Amino acid sequence: MNSSAVSSSPASASASGAAAVSRPLPLAGIRVVEFSHMVMGPTCGMVLADLGAEVIKVEPVDGDRTRHLLGAGAGFFPMFNRNKKSVAIDLRHAQGLEVALRLAGTADVVVQNFKPGVMAKYGLDHAALARLNPGLVYVNHTGFLPGPYEHRTALDEVVQMMGGLAYMTGRPGDPLRAGTSVNDIMGGMFGAIGAMAALMQRSVTGRGQEIDSALFENNVFLVGQHMMQYAVTGQPAAPMPDRISSWAVYDVFSVKDGGQIFLAAVSDAQWTTFCDAMGYADLKADPALALNNDRVRARPTLLPELRRRLAEHTAQELSAVFERHGLPFAPISRPEELFGDPHLQATGGLAEITLPDGERAGQTARTTLLPLRMGGERMGVRLDPPTLGQHTQELLAGLGYTPEQTQALRAASAIA
Repeated sequence: MNSSAVSSSPASASASGAAAVSRPLPLAGIRVVEFSHMVMGPTCGMVLADLGAEVIKVEPVDGDRTRHLLGAGAGFFPMFNRNKKSVAIDLRHAQGLEVALRLAGTADVVVQNFKPGVMAKYGLDHAALARLNPGLVYVNHTGFLPGPYEHRTALDEVVQMMGGLAYMTGRPGDPLRAGTSVNDIMGGMFGAIGAMAALMQRSVTGRGQEIDSALFENNVFLVGQHMMQYAVTGQPAAPMPDRISSWAVYDVFSVKDGGQIFLAAVSDAQWTTFCDAMGYADLKADPALALNNDRVRARPTLLPELRRRLAEHTAQELSAVFERHGLPFAPISRPEELFGDPHLQATGGLAEITLPDGERAGQTARTTLLPLRMGGERMGVRLDPPTLGQHTQELLAGLGYTPEQTQALRAASAIA
């Protein structure tokens, strides 16, 4: 791992992260109770938390499973559970369920992403909770919106395969999922958008409502541009590695010393600039390459020639030329290399958290923030990802439980 990714020095929950926002956050005063796990529901809760809501994560007494995942899942919990409080409750225990019901009764928003029927089994579904609190905004995160598929078990990979995204990402005949949890993350974002819209409407009507965000429908939204391409042209969209590019120079080039770089020239003006910058006077003067569509038709011969010429330069040299002339370019970076990215460091895009679990528990690491600014400020980290049940005592006291009652619940294994 990049040496700057994790530090052994501790950071306090109040001090870690980006500089504190200097004004009240937009969702300050909103309480969210989150019954969720994995990525989709926690992403919704994280967005609301970053924007200032008090988000209470309800975990089973043995903890959210993502606390202890290995491999590609090792970053799930610390990434998507910052700025939250944790309460550990056994919903199968009558006294534990009573705590959960009382807690949900204090919420402006409830977020959940369990299988259909699970929350209703515990009386924690929208219909039951809305009878107690008509102003409640209730956000379901599911695999599919109600319909023929709604009882299927969905995963990000499942909907990428059935929703056309894996087909578009892979080579022909070799479907390939995207390299991150795109549908889970965006599905959680759409859940948060729905929650905020419902809160705005509640301020007018006084009533809450139920929101549904689904993985499959999110994936279909992502590939909608390719569906529309077919509707407009009558031609099916080809997988990305086999696509017909809209521009002649729009590709990854292998260059000197084994480097790779993405380079683009997406207009006739940029083509002229590219030729001038690289000293390709002969290509600039060729009338068969003067217009973009002509260059696209010439790609079978033009690209091999460009690959040959560009291979004489390093990626660093080409980056300098393209940046100097305002042309689109990108070095091919790995995720761990982004910890050292000068732009992220300069703009406050990374903030410190204390890791709550695993071999590096108690050490600090840097995490990515919401990709937006409000009033010129980034939404920082106010609370580290919580340890299991870290806020149980505090939250139960707020519900009216005495220390003795809380201890009795803990002794009965109703809470942890």
